[in-house]
Amino acid sequence: MQSKTSFFNGTIFKKNLTRYWPLWGMASFGGALFPLAMLVNLLHGSNAFRMEPLEMREIYFNVLTYAVPVISIVYAILCALAVWGYLYNARSVGMMHTIPVKRDSLFVTNVLSGLTMMAIPYAVTGILVVLVSLAAGSFDGLGTLVTVGGVICDSVCFFGLATLCAMVVGNVVALPAVYALLNFIAVLTDATINLLAQGFIFGLNGSYSGQFEWLSPVVYLMKKVSADCEYGQIKEINNIEQYYYTSKLTSVTLENGYILAIYGAVGVALLVAAYFLYRNRRSESAGDVVSVKALKPVFRYGVAFYAAMLGGRLLYALFVESYDYSDVLRVAPLSVCMFVAGAIGYYAASMLLAKSARVFTKKSLIGLAAVAVGCVAMCITMGYDLLGISRRVPTADSIETLTVYVAENNYNLRGGQDEELIEAVRKMHQTLVNQQERAKQNSKERCFETNGKVAFTYLTLEYRLKSGLNVQRRYNLYLSEDVMALDPDSYDAAIDELVNSPAMRQRRIHADDGAKVTGGWVNSYNGNGFDLNEREAQALLDVLKQDAAEGTWGTYDWFDRDYETAYAVDLDLEFQIVDSDGRTHYDYINIVIWPEMDHLTGKLLELGLAEPEDLISRHEYDERFNWGYYDKDPEVEAMLNAYSKAATETVIGGAYATTSVVVG
Repeated sequence: MQSKTSFFNGTIFKKNLTRYWPLWGMASFGGALFPLAMLVNLLHGSNAFRMEPLEMREIYFNVLTYAVPVISIVYAILCALAVWGYLYNARSVGMMHTIPVKRDSLFVTNVLSGLTMMAIPYAVTGILVVLVSLAAGSFDGLGTLVTVGGVICDSVCFFGLATLCAMVVGNVVALPAVYALLNFIAVLTDATINLLAQGFIFGLNGSYSGQFEWLSPVVYLMKKVSADCEYGQIKEINNIEQYYYTSKLTSVTLENGYILAIYGAVGVALLVAAYFLYRNRRSESAGDVVSVKALKPVFRYGVAFYAAMLGGRLLYALFVESYDYSDVLRVAPLSVCMFVAGAIGYYAASMLLAKSARVFTKKSLIGLAAVAVGCVAMCITMGYDLLGISRRVPTADSIETLTVYVAENNYNLRGGQDEELIEAVRKMHQTLVNQQERAKQNSKERCFETNGKVAFTYLTLEYRLKSGLNVQRRYNLYLSEDVMALDPDSYDAAIDELVNSPAMRQRRIHADDGAKVTGGWVNSYNGNGFDLNEREAQALLDVLKQDAAEGTWGTYDWFDRDYETAYAVDLDLEFQIVDSDGRTHYDYINIVIWPEMDHLTGKLLELGLAEPEDLISRHEYDERFNWGYYDKDPEVEAMLNAYSKAATETVIGGAYATTSVVVG
């Protein structure tokens, strides 16, 4: 016997598709433009779209990585608005909930309607692409199947989130706003907290850390999922029987493709949660900003929180930041700014929930007091660093990779391979955080208790932990020559010891980190220049390693960066680096050539990349050719002094004049 209970209503399904055909019809038309353009070019004999199946797979995966998430995140909310729009009008929702169709059936039918509307444009585009690729001999079955699976997972994920939002809100305007917020709330919260905390916590930077960006699917997918391509060298022969090598694509895989499946499963879970919310949804909630009673306090205090964070930071920047406060004294004005902005957000949210401006009651003062306590607690926590964030240095066994930027150079270290260097960096970092009060005071005053030279430097540390978390620290530091020389336990000496250690000198030129030198340039001040091929660059790198090992190159002078005694010849080397994720990066380093570097200068002369007359100091070159030293001419110097004296007398006399001097 056929059951009288049905979870699908064909009439409503057809009505949804026919009523909203302009939505999926226009989307299908837009998606069909690309395969139609391919077909037209093929019919005209163009080879622009004739490619190997692996090349087509690479295109599929790139589209799946960068285009599909962006398209789906927008198209999903449009489909959700179409099928759930009746929930936000009292008359419409009353009619739908009085027809002889159970809510279970309504929910399943509308979900299938929305997913079908999402699938139609992708199906039209995909079928046309497959047909055109078959005609061009570019069809790739595996790439097509993986792409179809990825599109399904993206669609289910974003439509599931849009449906959950549709059940939570009761207003057609609130739905896209809440949906957009939930898609990027992790990135927004991370960036906001970092922006607020950077003024208090030593080493914390203003950009978001990415700790929780997996909660923002479109950001995480575009960052983590990619087409991993491998190339091989193919030996070929031309018409005159000369051999040459070309690069050929040999393998294409979807890196981290399992993340798509995880998000697809999350989308199913969101649909299940939305189902239970829909079963218990009150029809009278149509028009409310939040339709679930238990979530109304979350909305009220959530708006207050973000208003306090963003608005408070804005008020602080406008009215307080220009004044010179200590870290502790800045807690009070920031608390006031955050409370003012948070109170505005609190009452604005209350008005939206009550659909009335009459929210300034005695009962609301309790919530306002909670906002005040929250603002003060957050500022005290940051001002006194109660969580110990600035003092936290990852343990050696927890580090997967460590990237260091210091002394104008990048260093990439890997756990398990560079244990000694990682420990040296950790030791330096620990010394710095232990002396952070002196570092902050030096940075604030830009002077020291000594009369020696002072140098400014940037230090950036990025730890990638085995747990998947990233710890980033950026420091703007002032180093003292006297402290560096007299106090071996200072952070000044620790940084100098690290940068000028033999191991770091070798790592600076990628001597032993697996990087491949691919080319470079040699330029002399007299205008001669040479592009280096891979063989020449490798030869120069080999002798540079010898100079670095002997200590004739690589000592970084923090307090004298004029390079007056260096040769008037520059060497630049290009390196190709494959990171732990399989991604390829490029690094360019500039080598300052000193007279003591016998191995490198000898090789430059041997290869004909420099002439003996090029090997003069930069100072000597400037003196010989009078380059930029016009003021050394007695006549010009006398003329400039005369103009300077006249200008001074004019200013003293209360007038203002502009004088142009042309030196020929």
